[in-house]
Amino acid sequence: MFLLNFQFSIFNFQFIRSVLLCLFISLATLSLDAQKLSSTSKKAIKEYDAGYSAYSQKRFQQAISYLNNAVKQDPKFIEAHLLIAESYLELEDLPKSKEAYLRCIAINPNFFPPAYYSLAEIDFELGEYEEASNYLDQYLKFTNQRASLRSAAEKLQKNAVFAAQATKNPVPYEPHDLGPNINIGYDQYWPSLSVDEQTLVFTALIPIDPNNPRVVGNRQEDFFISTFENDEWSPARNMGPPLNTPDNEGAQTITSDASKIYFTACNRSDGKGGCDIYYSERRNGQWTRPKNLGAPINTSAKETQPSISSDQQTLYFVSTRPGGKGEQDIWYSTLNENGTWGNPVNLEEINTSDNESSPFIHPDNQTLYFASTGWPGMGNYDLFVTRKDSTGKWSEPKNLGYPINSKYNEEGLIINARGDKAYYSSDRGNENHVRNIYSFELYPEIRPTPVSYMKGKIYDAKYYKPLKARFELIDLSSTKQVIQSQSDSITGEFLVCLPVGKSYALNISRKGYLFHSEHFMMGSGTFSKPFLKDIPLRQIAAGEKVVLENIFFEFDSYRLLDESKFELQRIIRFLKENPDVKVQMTGHTDNVGNAKYNLDLSQNRARAVANYLLGEGIPMNRVTYRGKGVTEPIASNDTEEGRAQNRRTEMNIVK
Repeated sequence: MFLLNFQFSIFNFQFIRSVLLCLFISLATLSLDAQKLSSTSKKAIKEYDAGYSAYSQKRFQQAISYLNNAVKQDPKFIEAHLLIAESYLELEDLPKSKEAYLRCIAINPNFFPPAYYSLAEIDFELGEYEEASNYLDQYLKFTNQRASLRSAAEKLQKNAVFAAQATKNPVPYEPHDLGPNINIGYDQYWPSLSVDEQTLVFTALIPIDPNNPRVVGNRQEDFFISTFENDEWSPARNMGPPLNTPDNEGAQTITSDASKIYFTACNRSDGKGGCDIYYSERRNGQWTRPKNLGAPINTSAKETQPSISSDQQTLYFVSTRPGGKGEQDIWYSTLNENGTWGNPVNLEEINTSDNESSPFIHPDNQTLYFASTGWPGMGNYDLFVTRKDSTGKWSEPKNLGYPINSKYNEEGLIINARGDKAYYSSDRGNENHVRNIYSFELYPEIRPTPVSYMKGKIYDAKYYKPLKARFELIDLSSTKQVIQSQSDSITGEFLVCLPVGKSYALNISRKGYLFHSEHFMMGSGTFSKPFLKDIPLRQIAAGEKVVLENIFFEFDSYRLLDESKFELQRIIRFLKENPDVKVQMTGHTDNVGNAKYNLDLSQNRARAVANYLLGEGIPMNRVTYRGKGVTEPIASNDTEEGRAQNRRTEMNIVK
């Protein structure tokens, strides 16, 4: 995956260089007809021909020696100066290449217009963005230039203008190395983080034969995992089979609770194309054998770099399939009700005619970070952010700025749930030129909506045995399911995202047990502390009861609010799953008002719930109701919090 990304990143540069070389070689071969060269000196032309021969054989230092002799014989021999410039460019000596190009322009500014483009590329690489922009202005004044080179010049001009402004207005950026427990001495990249920031998974390019680590090609990609313990990351360990194999696997994403992993693998026997997306689940503490996601996600093209949303309903990924806008685009697919993935959709608002890569959807499910060579930036892959509005439309991508972005490739960025810290890999400033994983604080303008979470363990209330149970998170405003998952079958542990700014209902259920429900009012604007809560489930038995936390009424009324719909449907499902169970709906109030008023209100509210169930087909002999007013408080009525707990509806098991 690392090599695949690099090949895409250099594609455009190689293409433009090939165009320039084609133009230059067609000019250089004019030596076959000396009448068409700018020099009339036979000695100069002889040295030039020798220099061109050495250049064509990639003996660039020798070519420069011959060509310097040529310009000594004829200082205005412009073709020789051009070939010197190209030779130094091949040797990556940019300052000397620039000097040679400037001599060409000084001799004849109109002789070879692409020289201005080459000068702009050199200055852009050297960080002289305003000079690069000036050379591009001059180049674009020439007519009858190749369309591909003109298009490249226009794109480079946008980058130069952006880079000049970005370097004058740097954004806050202080990267911190994650340390030797994570950066183990090889190339480490593509971090993935659980929502509680306790689990980190990354890809490492490790030796196939540890006894010969320096042998070229002795590398393959594996997954490593680390947990955050005692304020530091534990030593990363290889995740082993069945996830890791003797072949490459990488570019992974993990679900918010770290129970599933989606990743990229190439050239496998069950593959649909060159590279496909696979997934694995953690069951009973072990990872299952990875499965190919199949159609319509995977095709005969390349599908890579998945990112799964926190509700596990949307998968973002990169593909080279037909129908895109560029060489590789970002696509997404949503999960159907039957558990299959829908036909992928192109993210047309953010894809360009160039390349997009490394999508990361934040747990807020509305902020997307990605890399692109198509939007104005610092050159190569830059990192961007875009946000989805209430209509589902994505905003115009915003460059994360300099020095987060540089002239190098920046890819594989992820953001923690609370939205204030980023993780990514880079080889900048690394003496060994290996990619290490870093973290840095995000400045406010590019932060996503903070996300909190609820974390705990589900267990049997009587025997304290951990339970595997189903949990659902519901957006109360829309009554739509946000997340559906299960607790771990061995530990009973669960973790669920809670994006701020909304109210949620949580329902936990298991066959043979009473369900558990509660709700969360998540404030907007700031990250709320996570909810850490262990939840006991009681086996279905006469005398047991459950508080219906998500039954809501209008103030001072027994009219059910729409937000109650999901809880009511949950009760109906429970009764249908347990046909022998009979229940009584019981209403309770606080002590505000006189006793008769409260008794009548509690009676009417319990009856409203019972009537809803009867209206949905539950037999009358299975549901009764009763109001108890203020007689059975479960908290003090001296505080608003206590009174709120006392205002409740309960479901009691009668039989």
